[in-house]
Amino acid sequence: MGIERRPLREQVKDEILELLGQGRLDTGEPINEIQLAEEVGVSRTPLREALISLEREGIITSERGKGFRFAPIGARELRDVTAILISLESLALELSPPEHLAGIAPKLLEEARAFSAPQAPHGTIERYDDAWHDLLLSGCRNTRLMDMINSLKLTVHRYERVLIADEEILQRAAEEHELIAQHLLDGRLEDAVAALKANWTSGMNRILERLENHEEREV
Repeated sequence: MGIERRPLREQVKDEILELLGQGRLDTGEPINEIQLAEEVGVSRTPLREALISLEREGIITSERGKGFRFAPIGARELRDVTAILISLESLALELSPPEHLAGIAPKLLEEARAFSAPQAPHGTIERYDDAWHDLLLSGCRNTRLMDMINSLKLTVHRYERVLIADEEILQRAAEEHELIAQHLLDGRLEDAVAALKANWTSGMNRILERLENHEEREV
């Protein structure tokens, strides 16, 4: 693991998710903390901190006396959560003041075009996507709505981290973000909302495709 200016637990968490995405961890068995700490190359303290953080995100679960294990994933949950997120983010965008959207549209377009770098690590992709959507919805003043959106995104991230980590996904997401930003730049809020819905739907379909392949490998 390379040295980064990020907390060690965050680096350990990303390493665990990378191993998970590569299929190098047995998701059907309890997590062996000693073995995993050796594989990641850290002591059990930062490993446990990373596991607790992953538990808060819903990626793993724990039972008293049984330790940690990876939470099951399924197509129905993903579809249900994505449908809710589509509605909530669309509402948040519609509630944003037009003058605010006009002001941030150039920055949104610039960020979308800039982030087409190949071979970006998944943690970077996730942080970019979150930051871009945060900026997109930064004009919404309904804090309860935004809290609901942020909470539900943790569930989607669980699927993204397990199943998706390639530059093709990044490129397609960046192109979809460009389209949303361009509509806002042109003052077409209705088209921007439609493009936002399409962005979430295509992201869900990309995950579902990989989920089907993942389930076939597990059989």
